[in-house]
Amino acid sequence: MRHSQTAEARPYHHGDLRRALIDAARRVLEAEGPSALSLRAVAREAGVSPAAPYHHFKDKGELMDAVAHEGWDLLDAALAAAKAAASSSQAAMSELGVAYVCFARQNPALYRVMYDTAREREDLPDQMRGDEAGAYCKVRDTLVEAGADPANMLDIELATTAAWCSAHGLAEMAGFTQFDHLKVACGGEVAFFRAIFQHMGLVPKPCAN
Repeated sequence: MRHSQTAEARPYHHGDLRRALIDAARRVLEAEGPSALSLRAVAREAGVSPAAPYHHFKDKGELMDAVAHEGWDLLDAALAAAKAAASSSQAAMSELGVAYVCFARQNPALYRVMYDTAREREDLPDQMRGDEAGAYCKVRDTLVEAGADPANMLDIELATTAAWCSAHGLAEMAGFTQFDHLKVACGGEVAFFRAIFQHMGLVPKPCAN
């Protein structure tokens, strides 16, 4: 079995057991998908006893929450890097979308867990919406920097939601073979994503003085 071989090759020797378990959970997710994730499987992958995960997680649900939390943090970091590299606030809107879709494509199992855990609570996680430096707020703030009227909070929230839903929709459909000819015509998958966001018209017109 891959898990037993991995546990023997990578025994647990350091003090941060919680970190080791979350890392192991991500490896199980990437290799076998969410259905394979369990505290016992994660213990095997981390090279610890079956009882060890219970020192940090009372059940699989708590482990999934921790993995999802890490996913949102990683997505936030990806969006921050994309925004920092953009040539302008207008360009940043497209680049945030591209970074979002690329993250989802590169981490499909983690991405699925992020939304599955949110869906169970019918709410988005605090680190996405509650944190002023979080992913959702990065999109909102970029819209304002690109010209949205900061006094019209309803419009900003609707525009932020539209941008987020657009990125989520493209992430869900990006692998469809019907888009292959467009990817070729655009010069690759990332260029295709960028072209899609540029055609969505999400960048607001500058506010009139």
